Amino acid sequence: MACACRIVAETLDLIEGMIERGIQTRELDLAAEAHIEGRGARPAFKGYRGYPATLCISVNDQVVHGIPGPLRLKEGDLVSVDVGVVCDGFYGDAAGSYLVGQGTDETRRLLQVTRDALEVGIGEAVPGKRVSDISHAIQTVVESNGFSVVRDFVGHGIGRSLHEDPQIPNYGDPGKGALLKPGMTLAIEPMVNAGGSGVRILADRWTAVTLDGRASAHFEHTVAVTENGPRILTRV
Repeated sequence: MACACRIVAETLDLIEGMIERGIQTRELDLAAEAHIEGRGARPAFKGYRGYPATLCISVNDQVVHGIPGPLRLKEGDLVSVDVGVVCDGFYGDAAGSYLVGQGTDETRRLLQVTRDALEVGIGEAVPGKRVSDISHAIQTVVESNGFSVVRDFVGHGIGRSLHEDPQIPNYGDPGKGALLKPGMTLAIEPMVNAGGSGVRILADRWTAVTLDGRASAHFEHTVAVTENGPRILTRV
């Protein structure tokens, strides 16, 4: 899976460098597609259940699955980018959230807490732990900082398919779910709302937005469970 995950990491790095005031989200999408195909791989999301783009780009109160288009980014926007790649029959998946300019105190803290929650969750991806140990760790970090975890979407196993068992919620009691074993590969992805946890789906049947209109952030890595601890595959 290292090939797919390396290209995912490269793509996120490329897109982060392009995010600025005035750029259209579809320009980011086209750049990502060109990079992935130029590396001899293909986008994992495009065509998946009819999804029309390479990236999911979710802005401000959009949680996940935002479709790139003519929207131009503006100062203060919070932009979440999710990318998947298929290389030699294996999948990689990762996401990052970025600010256009400085953002607000709340959005800066939201990004930091979501990033911290991901790192703590990854730290639980070791042999002998259970899936819900990851879930509980993420929830604890998020809620102790006054934010909410999204409950409608979850992390997942990943490998020869984009979505495999086990599902990995971002909430729950510890010590439950599948036993983690060496060789398992997981897409761990906290989605965190500044306000309440509720979401709704827009008329495009893809874009999820917060019910209260407040901002949301999303970070994700594909992680291998190994005897020597978690190995983050989608980190440059």
